[in-house]
Amino acid sequence: MAKHHLQGIYSPVLTPFKADLSPDTAEFVRHCQWLLEQDVGLAVFGTNSEANSLSVGERRELLDAVLESGAAPARLLPGTGCCALTDTVELTRHAAAAGVGGVLMLPPFYYKGVSDDGLFRSYAEVIERVGDSRLRVYLYHIPPVAQVPISLALIERLLKAYPGTIAGIKDSSGDWSNTEAVQREFGGQGFDVFAGSEVFLLRTLRAGGAGCITATGNVNPAPMVQLYESWQESGADAQQAALDATRAIFQQHSMIPAMKAAVARFTGVDSWCTLRPPLVPLSAEQQRALHAALDNHGFQMEKVDA
Repeated sequence: MAKHHLQGIYSPVLTPFKADLSPDTAEFVRHCQWLLEQDVGLAVFGTNSEANSLSVGERRELLDAVLESGAAPARLLPGTGCCALTDTVELTRHAAAAGVGGVLMLPPFYYKGVSDDGLFRSYAEVIERVGDSRLRVYLYHIPPVAQVPISLALIERLLKAYPGTIAGIKDSSGDWSNTEAVQREFGGQGFDVFAGSEVFLLRTLRAGGAGCITATGNVNPAPMVQLYESWQESGADAQQAALDATRAIFQQHSMIPAMKAAVARFTGVDSWCTLRPPLVPLSAEQQRALHAALDNHGFQMEKVDA
């Protein structure tokens, strides 16, 4: 993996599924290419990618397909954290060998109430087993979902043990005070701090952070990139308010099916509405409400050729 800092806007890329619930590789690659054209990095296999409904083999095949399409490896930040240590090692080793910019690694999240010692052992074991000097690990802190937090003390311990490998964090806690504390404590050490939502993008940039890795980067990328590029100019607060308003519309529904419904509408590819169980698509009534709210807001998503 290239030894450079990641920054900017990354999207946990939505995963399209066919009617038989297998991944639609061609449509996935098309969406990845569209995001790259918007100058958005690819955090494939994140929460909003339904990553934990994908097998190790499926993730490997999808990553390979994106790379074979010509995507620059440095623009990829695939999620590799699994409950099983050996699955995490396999996915991380595969990503490192491909030369991606970094990996976004959940802690093992099935067992709750685990200690920092246990989490340190887990991350350390993965790093040691992969044994690749190119590896750059971005910790994935999402306690509302995983219910296994990554503490400041754990970050400090990992940085001391693996200073060339522990590269940054995605903070999806939804708690700005935590993001701010991580940036204050470790940002000066070259630790890349990404907010987990564009709601915190301007605050993160003003604090010296790297950017954001956000679900709605799938559907509203251009305004996010614009704010990232112009956050020091007048009008930045108004741009942030506009991002917040769009995000709020999607948050009125379950986020993954809502974003998939929006992509389906603007691409004309109805299969985008398919989700793997246990997730379910929006009802017809919910879709109508979403589309009406987006229309009233003047929302546009560039049409992608199907």
